[in-house]
Amino acid sequence: MNTTPSRPFAYVCLALSMALVGSYVALSKPLAAVLPVFLLAWMRFGIGGVAMLHWLRKPVDEPPITRSTRRLLFLQSFLGNFLFTLCMIYGVSLTDAVTAGVTLAAIPAAVAVMGWAFLRERVAPRTWAAVVCAVAGIALFSLSKQEHSAHIAQALDANNTRNMGWLGPWLLLGAVVCEAAYTVIGKKLTTSLGPKRITSLINLWGFVLSTPLGLYAAWHFNFTAVGWGTWVLLVFYALAACVWTVWLWMTGLKAVPAAQGGVFSVMLPVSAALVGVLFLGETLAGTQLMAFVIALASVLLATLPSRTGLRVGRRAGHAD
Repeated sequence: MNTTPSRPFAYVCLALSMALVGSYVALSKPLAAVLPVFLLAWMRFGIGGVAMLHWLRKPVDEPPITRSTRRLLFLQSFLGNFLFTLCMIYGVSLTDAVTAGVTLAAIPAAVAVMGWAFLRERVAPRTWAAVVCAVAGIALFSLSKQEHSAHIAQALDANNTRNMGWLGPWLLLGAVVCEAAYTVIGKKLTTSLGPKRITSLINLWGFVLSTPLGLYAAWHFNFTAVGWGTWVLLVFYALAACVWTVWLWMTGLKAVPAAQGGVFSVMLPVSAALVGVLFLGETLAGTQLMAFVIALASVLLATLPSRTGLRVGRRAGHAD
């Protein structure tokens, strides 16, 4: 049955989705060091597809998929899965981790603007305040990364920086637009499809789009050199990235406006930092603690009931 979840449950789903993204990003660094990017993406979608085969079946109460819905499913996967990955990876390689983090901090604002422009959502002043806090919190997390100088040395090539460095910020801006479009299109799709169907169908498109480059990378890769621990981590990464996080995100968006949902992206750097502290032996700096406070403020602003909602609830109670 395709039902709309309650607001509190939707908030929990959105927060868990972004927290899980931050967790698997922090724990999956060894994968990127062992597996080529396109091979990793292809196997990720393949494993996720096998896990979601039973979700592809059309529910009895679901209307037929229209041509417009098919286009939206393709666009969500192309922009949010395929193009976002390319823009993000090559954007970071041509700039640095701090520039990438600060640029990607604009995602909540981009979601709010696109939700207003394409979905005609009315963005309340308090939601805009939550968006500002979210942008500030994510940017502060990025600026407080103590290891960014090491990332710069590893990511940048002198020739690439000199010849193509101008392209890096534009690619990162493209990643922001792709991620915002992913949320806005997902919100649009939830009006006609259930979260499980959306999750499985966009994963199927992701597998199709990544197959040519994935097969090419697989042809030139030595699989025998990969240890069993990496394979276990790959399975977790695939299930988390393709199944759990997407289903949680789509479930939350079914009951929450896109602009409000975009605020929950602050949970990504928060969870990544916590995983680093709890499992990777990292420490929190003062600016990171301040970023935690700002991130929490953005979530509270986005989720606490408004005075209007409270008045409506009281009137309904008196009427009963």
